[in-house]
Amino acid sequence: MQGFPGGAPDPQQLQATMVAIEQACSLIQLHMNPSEAEKVISSLHLSLMPYQACRFILETSQMPNARFQAAGAIGDAAIREWGILTDDNKRCLILFCLNYVMEHANSPDGYVQSKVSAVAARLLKRGWVEFSDQEKAAIFFEVEQSIRGIHGPNRQFAAINFLETLVSEFSPSTASAMGLPKEFHEQCERSLELHFLKDFYCWAQSAVFNTADKILNSNVTIPEERACSAALRLMFQILSWNFKHTVEHASSDAKINSGLRIDTINLKKFECSLVKPGSMWRDILISSGHTTWVLNFYTTLRQKYSYDTLWGDSPIAVSCRQLIVQLCSLAGSVFPNDNGDAQIKHLMMILSAVVLWIEPPDVIAASIRNGGSESEFIDGCHALLSMASLTTGSLFDNLLKSIRHYGTINLLSALTSEAVKSVLDSQSEEETWGVDSLDILLETWNVILGDVDADKSPISVDGVLAASSLFKIIVESHLKAAADSAFEDTDDTEYFHVSVSKRDEQLALYALIARAAPDTTIPFLAQLFSERFARLHQRNGESDPTQTLEELYWLLLVTSHVLTDSGEGETLLIPEALQAGFSNVIEVAQHPVVALSWQCLDPGIREKYFSPRLMEAVIWFLARWVATYLVPLDVSRGLVSRGEIDSIGTNGSQHSRKLLNSFAWENNQGELVLDFVVLISMLALTTYQGESELQTLTCQKLLATVVRRKHTCTYLVQLDSWRDLTRAFASGRSLLSLSGRLQRSLAETLACAASCIKDPEASAQYLRDLMGPIAGCLVENASRSDLKSVAQQADVIYMVCCLLERLRGAARAAQPRTQKVLFEMGRTVMNPLLTLLEIYKNQLYI
Repeated sequence: MQGFPGGAPDPQQLQATMVAIEQACSLIQLHMNPSEAEKVISSLHLSLMPYQACRFILETSQMPNARFQAAGAIGDAAIREWGILTDDNKRCLILFCLNYVMEHANSPDGYVQSKVSAVAARLLKRGWVEFSDQEKAAIFFEVEQSIRGIHGPNRQFAAINFLETLVSEFSPSTASAMGLPKEFHEQCERSLELHFLKDFYCWAQSAVFNTADKILNSNVTIPEERACSAALRLMFQILSWNFKHTVEHASSDAKINSGLRIDTINLKKFECSLVKPGSMWRDILISSGHTTWVLNFYTTLRQKYSYDTLWGDSPIAVSCRQLIVQLCSLAGSVFPNDNGDAQIKHLMMILSAVVLWIEPPDVIAASIRNGGSESEFIDGCHALLSMASLTTGSLFDNLLKSIRHYGTINLLSALTSEAVKSVLDSQSEEETWGVDSLDILLETWNVILGDVDADKSPISVDGVLAASSLFKIIVESHLKAAADSAFEDTDDTEYFHVSVSKRDEQLALYALIARAAPDTTIPFLAQLFSERFARLHQRNGESDPTQTLEELYWLLLVTSHVLTDSGEGETLLIPEALQAGFSNVIEVAQHPVVALSWQCLDPGIREKYFSPRLMEAVIWFLARWVATYLVPLDVSRGLVSRGEIDSIGTNGSQHSRKLLNSFAWENNQGELVLDFVVLISMLALTTYQGESELQTLTCQKLLATVVRRKHTCTYLVQLDSWRDLTRAFASGRSLLSLSGRLQRSLAETLACAASCIKDPEASAQYLRDLMGPIAGCLVENASRSDLKSVAQQADVIYMVCCLLERLRGAARAAQPRTQKVLFEMGRTVMNPLLTLLEIYKNQLYI
C-alpha cells in the first residue's frame, strides 16, 4: 500500500518479530513466565515505526491473540508518533485498518476485528481536525456502501460495527486518551453531532429496512439478522448521544398544561436523560413514521417466534427493544410546536405496543417462573419509567385509557404486585428478575408521586384506589414472608433487618404509595396492629409468639416510614400527604394518624413481649416519631402557630393540620411520651446487654433526638425517669457494659441536656451531679497505691477506658453556659490523667 509508514520491510526481520510475538502470546495463555512475555509484547508497542511488522502479523499470523496485539501496537504507535507521520501515512493507516476489517468480515475471531475497528476509529478521530471534508467523505464512502448492503451482510455488519465504535470514540464519556486538550475532544464531538450523526442514523435505518424482509420471511437464522441487530444497536447508541448543539423552541404554557414535563427528573437508581436531537431530526424520527415501523417490525418478529419462549433474549430482540425504550425519551423540538399533541400521540403509540410485553402481569410472571425470558418484561418496565419521567401523573395515567378501560397506574399497580410476590416467593439467588423489575417499578412510583408540589393531585381517583390496593398486597405479602422466616436461622433473615439500607429505601417507596391513599392505608395499618396485639393477648403466654412478633417488627418499620420521613440532618416535618388528607375528621381521637401513633406508642402492649428485634424497631420508630410529631406549635417551618390554628374552622384539611400539629402535646401526652422514651431507653441499655445495634440506636438515635430539640429537652430534664437515668450513669454500674463508643455518645447526650435547664446554677449542678462521680472515680483509681501492679489487669483497663470515654463525651457537649463547669472538672482530673498517661504510655489503645 503506497504511503504506508515504516520504510522498506525486511522479510526475515518481519518473520522473526511475528514468531516472537506469537511465542509471547502462547506463554501468557499457558501462564508460563508471563512477565517476560509481557516485555516482548510491550517492546512491539513501544518500538519506533512498528507499522510494517504489525501489518505483517495481521496479514500472516494464524494466532488471533498475536493479531490482536499487532492491531493495538499500530494504534499506540500512531498516536504517539502522529506528529512525524505524513498526511499520506495517516490516511493509509486508517484505510488499512478499515480494509482489513472489511476483507476479514467472515473471520470467526470477532474480537480481533473489533480491535482493528477501534484502532481505525481512534486514528480517524485523532486526524479529524486535520482532514478536509473531502477526505472524510472518501473514508466514509465505502463504509456507507457496505452498510447499505452492497457488499453482502458480513461486510455490512463490519461497517456498522465500525460506526458504533466511532460514535463511542467521539463521545466524551467513552473516548480513549490521546494526550490532547479538552477543547480538541469538544470540537470533534460538535463536528460529529452537527454533520455526521444524522447520516449515520439514516445509514443504519437503511440497513434495517434492507434486511427486514429477508429476516421476516426466513425460517432460519441468517447473516442479515446479525447485521440488522447491529444496525438497531447503532441507532440506539446514536439516540443515547448527549445532544448539546441543538436549538430548542420555548415550552409554551399550553404544552406545560398538557401534562408534559419540561425538566429532567433525577432518578435515584437509574439514568434518565431526555433525547433532544432537535428539529433537524424530525423528518427521520417523527414525520417519516420511523417509530411506527420499528414497533411493527418488533411486533411481527414477536409473533413469528411466539413459540420460542427464549427468543426475547436474542440479539435482534434485545437491540430492537432497547431502541424502542430509547424512543420513549424523545423530547423537545424534534416534535412540532403543537402544544405537545404529537409527543403525547408518540408516547401512546409506543405504550400500545409495549403493553403486550407486560400484560397480563400474572400470566407473564408465571411464564417467567416456568423458565421463560424475563428481558421483555424488564424492558417494558423501563419503558413505563421513561414515560413517567416525561409526563405528570395525570397524563401518565391517561396514556393507556385510549386502548384499555383502565389507566396506566392500574397497570403499574398490577405489575408492582407481581414483582413483590416474585421477590418474596423466590427461593433462588439466581432468579433476580423480580428484584430488578421491582426496583424499576418503585422508581416509577417515586417519579409519579414524589413531586406533589408540582401537581397537587398527581393521580386520579382510580389511581388512588389502585395505590391503596397495591399497598395492601405489599403489606400482606411481607407479613407472610416475615412470619415464614420467624424460625429460620440463616443469613436470609437479615433481609428483614432494620439497619439494611436497601430495605429502608424500599420501605420509603412503599410509604410513598401508602400516602397516595392515606384514607384507607392508615386505617388498614391500624387494623393490622390491633389484630396482632389481640393475638398476643389471646396467647396469654401459652404458645410461641415468635411469628406474631416478627410481623409486628415489620409493621413497625413500614409504619414508621409511612408516618415519618428520614430527614437525616434536617428538621423533620409531618408528611404533607398526611396533613392534607382526612378533611372529614373532626375529633382528634378519630384521626387515623393519631390512632395509629398511639397504638405504636402504647407501652402496656409490649411489657410482656419485648424481644431484641422488636426493641430495635420500637427504638427506631420512636426516634423518627418524636423528631416529627413532638414539635413546638409556633416554630417549625410550614406549620401554623397555636393562635392561627385556633382561628381555623372545623372544615377541610386545615383542621386536619391542626390536629396533627397539636395532638402530641394535648393533655400532657408529650410528657408521657418522653417518659416512655426514657424508660424504654433505660430498658434497652440495661436489660439487653450484648445487643450492640439496639444499644447504638438507643444512644445515637433516640436519646440524641429528644435532647437535640430544646423544647423537648426542656420537658425531658424535669422527668423523674430522666433523673434516674443520669443517676444510673453517674454512680451505678449497670451502664458500664456499654462499648467505649456508646459510653462517649451517651455522656455527650446527657451532658447536652444541661443547656436546656434555664437556671444557670441548676444547670451547673446538673453537670456536677452527672460527671462529678466519674471524675472522682478517675481520681480515686489514679491515686491507688497499688496502681502499677493492678493497672494491667483487664477489668482495671476497661474501667479506665469507660471513664475516659465519658469525659470525652462530656467535653464534646461543652457549650458557652456549661463550659466553666466542665473546665473545672478538667482541671480536677488533669494530674490523674498525667499519671495514667505515664502508666499506659506503652499501650496501643486504652
